[in-house]
Amino acid sequence: MDIQIKPIVTEKANAYSEKLNRYTFAVSPDANKFQIKDIVEKLYNVRVVKVNTADYAGKRKQRWTKSGLLRGKKPAFKKAYVTVAEGQKIDYYSNI
Repeated sequence: MDIQIKPIVTEKANAYSEKLNRYTFAVSPDANKFQIKDIVEKLYNVRVVKVNTADYAGKRKQRWTKSGLLRGKKPAFKKAYVTVAEGQKIDYYSNI
């Protein structure tokens, strides 16, 4: 199974990382906590203490255009909150 992981960089996520040493990622909806922990530890060379997840359902979207009503759906995703051991940090831009 191929699990995709992408960091979320927002004001709220940055506040979590500064205060609680907790980093936020968008991951595949079928990923579990153990797989998320392994991927983060391998990618960023840190020790993960805890992983919390939240599932977000896809939302239906529609808009009016000249050709009529267009309907679609945004994809579902899972958000992972990864707590890293004391004294360790994740640098999102080191892998670019």
